[in-house]
This record gives sequence, structure tokens and C-alpha cells, in this order.
Amino acid sequence: MVALKSKRVLWLVFGLLVLSSNYILYRTSFGISNLPEDTNGVVLGSLLDFIVIVPLTFLLYQKKFTLKKMVLLAASGCIAARFIIPMEHLQPFVAFTWIGFAIEAALFSLELSLLLSLMIYMPKIIRTTKESTFSTVFAFPQSVDQHVKSHRLVHIICSEALMFYYAFFSWRKKPQEGFTLYKNSSYIAFQIMMVHAIVIETLGIHWWLHDKSIILSIVLLIFNVYSVFFFIADLQAMRLNPVTFQKNSLLISTGILKRSEIPYNLVEEIIVDSDTLQKKSSKDTLEFIVRDFEKVHPNVLLTLKQPVDGIFYLGIRKKYNRVAIRIDQPTEFIAELRNQTAQKNK
Repeated sequence: MVALKSKRVLWLVFGLLVLSSNYILYRTSFGISNLPEDTNGVVLGSLLDFIVIVPLTFLLYQKKFTLKKMVLLAASGCIAARFIIPMEHLQPFVAFTWIGFAIEAALFSLELSLLLSLMIYMPKIIRTTKESTFSTVFAFPQSVDQHVKSHRLVHIICSEALMFYYAFFSWRKKPQEGFTLYKNSSYIAFQIMMVHAIVIETLGIHWWLHDKSIILSIVLLIFNVYSVFFFIADLQAMRLNPVTFQKNSLLISTGILKRSEIPYNLVEEIIVDSDTLQKKSSKDTLEFIVRDFEKVHPNVLLTLKQPVDGIFYLGIRKKYNRVAIRIDQPTEFIAELRNQTAQKNK
């Protein structure tokens, strides 16, 4: 009931109602019995639902309207109409569905070209990453953006590549010098516990499911193996990428899940008051506090003059005006941060 109070959710519900009503109209005996002899007008109205109304309600739900998204959703609506509306009714308007397929094919070709570009430029990307003074978790995505056009698919592949790198190819690497986030917490114990739990679940449930459903057991096995690699990679990335002070900015990350670059000249205030730090964080606060078995609070809070990007797994970005950090060496970290911000804000 609380969720339904949101206008955003109401737009989503409305879009789903439009889709379901069209499905009932063409795919149930009740709906078919109510269709007129000349269905052109009804089909035209349904196409309007699929191409305009449903995409529009989804964009209103997301509150992110762009022409590109509208075109892609409209193309998806054309394809959905092809599968929901029977061909005997859709025949006069079948060209609309082919337009949808053409747009989706063009999108697939574009994404394929991005993947080919990524493969072609990979040697340069790796070389640029090695030459960077930034840690790999920062340097690799920046190198990819430098050589290949920025795209959501590229960011997803970049995140997966980092995950496999830290899971399999980072064991001989030594941690950089910097400030750590995890040593005074139960983070390592938590990660090891999760890996053990997944392994035990895999051994137990997989064999039980194997007799019930082979496909489901294989899917669960793949998911569990991926999860083990993910937790190991996150632990390795946390260990190898401490918080570092670069020439113009602070680099901070929690494994492969979250990272941010904070320019010194954007730091407006450094808050260390315990009463303020123990208050509930606002929605515009980016937290760098590792998982623990008990509730913990940050020991430093940064308020910023301008929002900075918080970059999450799969390249998801969000703007934040405050950054909360729980650091293992708070005294030394705060002193260095104040020194760097004072120099840049002269």
C-alpha cells in the first residue's frame, strides 16, 4: 500500500494494465469473442498502446525521458505487437512490426561494433592501464573510455572483466600504499563465510535438484559458481586498492562494487563530530563503509561544493553531495585530507 502511493509506481501499474488488457483481447476466448468483424480500428488502437502509451508510461515511471529510449521502447513495442496480435488481424499493419525489428537489428549491429572495437583496442587499453598511476579498479575503466566509445554495454563488459581479473589474475599483485577500509571490520570473515555458504548450498541443493530438474540445477550451479568468483574478486579488489591521495583527487573504492574520485577543490567541509556521524545518512550521501556483523558508523563525512559521481558495479552512476567514509587510520587520513584540500583551496 505504501508503494502504491508513489506516482511512479502508478505509471508502471497503468502500463502493465494496458499490456495485459491487449493480451486478454487477442489471446483469450473472452477477448476474441468481443472483437468486431472489422478489427482494423481495434488493431490500430493496440499498436498505439504498444508503440506510444506503454513506452511513455515506462519512461514516466523511470523519470528519465530521452528520445533514444523512446525510440528503442517503441521498437520493442512493435515486436511485442507481432507476438501478441494474431497475424490475421495484424496483416494490414505488419510493416510497423518490421520497423521494430529493423531498429532492434540496427541496435544489435551497433553493440556488436562496440564489442569488436573493444577487442581491437584491448592491447592499447591494457598498456594504458599499466602506465596509469591510478589503481587498476580506476585505471582500467578510464582506459576503456579513452579508447572506446562510452556505452552501457561497454561498462558492463568492463565490470565483468575486472571481476575475472581480480578473481584469477591478481594473486601475485601487492597492495598499493594507502589507507584501508576493511582491516578493523569483519569484512574478510564475512566474505569467507559467504563463499563457504555458497559452496555448501551448491553441494547440497544441486544434487537434490538434479533429480527434480536438470536445467534448474545447472542454472543454480552456474549462478553459485559465479557468486563464488564474485566474492573472491571483491575481496581481492578491496585488499589491493586502498584509499589513495593522488595529485588532484582522492581515489576511494570498496572492492569492485563501488568507487569514486573526489577532487580536493570540491571538498567544502570535513566533518568528524561523532554526534553528526552517528545520524542516519541522507539519500545524497555516498557511503564507503564495508560490511560488518554489527552496525557501524563513518568516522569522517565530506560535504562537497558540487556533486561527484558514485560509480557502481556494471557502470551505474549516480550523483552525490556528501561522502561518508569509515577508515582504518582516521587520524592520519583526516590530517592528510585537510592538508591536500587546504593546498587546493588557497
